[in-house]
Amino acid sequence: MLDQFDETARDVVASVTWLPDWLLSLAVLAVSLLPALLAYRVIFRILNRLVQDRELFWRSLVQRTEGPVRLGLIVVALSVGATIAPLTTGQAGVVRHALAICFICLVGWVALTALHIWTTIYLRRFKLDSEDNLLARKHTTQSRILKRVANVLIVLITASVALMTFDGVRQYGVSLLASAGAAGIVLGLALQPLLKNLVAGIQLAVTQPIRLEDAVIVEGEWGNVEEITATYVVVRLWDWRRMVLPLSYFIEKPFQNWTRESSSLIGTVMLYVDYSAPIGAMRHKLEEVARESRLWDRQVVNLQVTDFSPETMQVRMLVSARNAGRTFDLRCEVREKMIAWLQAEHPGALPRQRAEIRRLPKDAAWADDALAAE
Repeated sequence: MLDQFDETARDVVASVTWLPDWLLSLAVLAVSLLPALLAYRVIFRILNRLVQDRELFWRSLVQRTEGPVRLGLIVVALSVGATIAPLTTGQAGVVRHALAICFICLVGWVALTALHIWTTIYLRRFKLDSEDNLLARKHTTQSRILKRVANVLIVLITASVALMTFDGVRQYGVSLLASAGAAGIVLGLALQPLLKNLVAGIQLAVTQPIRLEDAVIVEGEWGNVEEITATYVVVRLWDWRRMVLPLSYFIEKPFQNWTRESSSLIGTVMLYVDYSAPIGAMRHKLEEVARESRLWDRQVVNLQVTDFSPETMQVRMLVSARNAGRTFDLRCEVREKMIAWLQAEHPGALPRQRAEIRRLPKDAAWADDALAAE
């Protein structure tokens, strides 16, 4: 049936002898686009009506596939038009080459769209805003890193395949393969930072020393992992500054991760008090402060004397909370309330300097002589 349609269309085009062949070819190609654009509008109008009352996923799926479907219909329509149009051998080769490149780009576009849709479906099961979001952070971090790496690979492969359709580029690629040793060394040295971070991204996705929203200490600064890209990591510091670090940093250098296995943390508060401080009363007061606080997770509360100095005792207080932010706030609350309680109830327990004045026998005799002289 398609063969009969092609023959009929060629006969109709051949009957138009009053137009130059090049102008007739352009007209045929332009006319062949009309059915494709019309079919595109009809298809997506029907699809939009079908999914307007459905879930967000189906609406986003239709929107995401709009571009690839339009490009696919255009490629099909132009390929049909190219078989009908009275093109020369050279013109037909150029059109087929352009359509081949469009088809390769279409395949890459579909691959990127499919990867995005799959990642979106997979991550809908995990909520980062939940209280215990360790599992969600694990899967979200892994999926986003691997997605970015896969996006880069898809784009590179698509561009490489498209360029290899040109004879000059193909011959250049063959010559590079013939001298792969020297070319590989030069290319490896030139792309060392990029390749290093790509490999580090794969390592981070598999081993996961950090995840999104992990509380970390890097370069002496405390913050949360805000974004992980294919080449760098953005850490949101406690004062809203952003520290940008290469992915390789978290593979090569040591850092602290406060939420590696669990978001719960134990906070430490150090106090320096006098030797006369009532340790038992302080321990009961710490338990009372913890019980009254909405930040405490009812897990750990403890007070111990951990060290001495010539003037003071070092008292360590431990309290736990569900995440790093709540732990920091709880530490500040305990510190403020314990100091206020000591000032009000036991002011003598605060650190103070002692001095002792002793009168020597020689000094005593001198003082008696001075009194007698008066």
